[in-house]
Amino acid sequence: MKKVILSVVSILFFGMFLNAQTAATSGSKKLDLTGRPADHFVFQFGSDTWTSRPDSVKLGGGFSRHFNMYFMYDKPFVTNPKYSVAFGAGVGTSNIFFDNHTYVDVKSIANTLPFRHIDSLSNHFSKFKVTTIYLEAPVELRYFSDPAHPGSSWKAAVGFKLGTLLKSYSKGKNMISNTGTSINGKTYIQKEENKRFFNATDVALTARGGYGIFSLDLGYQVNGVLRDGFGPVMNKFSVGFTISGL
Repeated sequence: MKKVILSVVSILFFGMFLNAQTAATSGSKKLDLTGRPADHFVFQFGSDTWTSRPDSVKLGGGFSRHFNMYFMYDKPFVTNPKYSVAFGAGVGTSNIFFDNHTYVDVKSIANTLPFRHIDSLSNHFSKFKVTTIYLEAPVELRYFSDPAHPGSSWKAAVGFKLGTLLKSYSKGKNMISNTGTSINGKTYIQKEENKRFFNATDVALTARGGYGIFSLDLGYQVNGVLRDGFGPVMNKFSVGFTISGL
């Protein structure tokens, strides 16, 4: 999976770059971009998963999802304004839900992150998730079919983002007995915070394509979700929607 996504993004990136260079050398009519914004917000929402999971890591019990928000600056190529480079900063969040008989002990003092199976006769949470929050810096190479009117243009982008971990925690909701009876009430929440097991740096490849302000996006975390040696090697894969003026 990692090699396939890396190859696809690399091919798209270099293909767009070579196309931009070819168009620039062939000459093009100068476009009026005075009405095009130079900076804008980017909002992303969609589904997340961890790839290459061992049998002990059982997802489920809820919709694993992400929400990202960035402020980005867009710089069109002088030689060919159908292409631009964009960069910025923002926050990326990921919520991974687990089978309600799986407990992820982020507070453990063990050398590797425990994914504990809770048998059906023991108390367990009705919902359980692990959340990671990164401060991220995205970079994109973009293409617009109509750069002067991005709100009515086909668009595509490939790039990457670098992030640093701000927070990671587990959250269990509504402890229930083996008979399904709520023990502490349905609003009971147990939250445990610890960054020790999770990768302090997020390096991800990104791609998206769409029309107007809407696009579909893909993301693949190249380095592991967990720090080297602190658990199974898993990578985060994301599919979602982007809302952006550019």
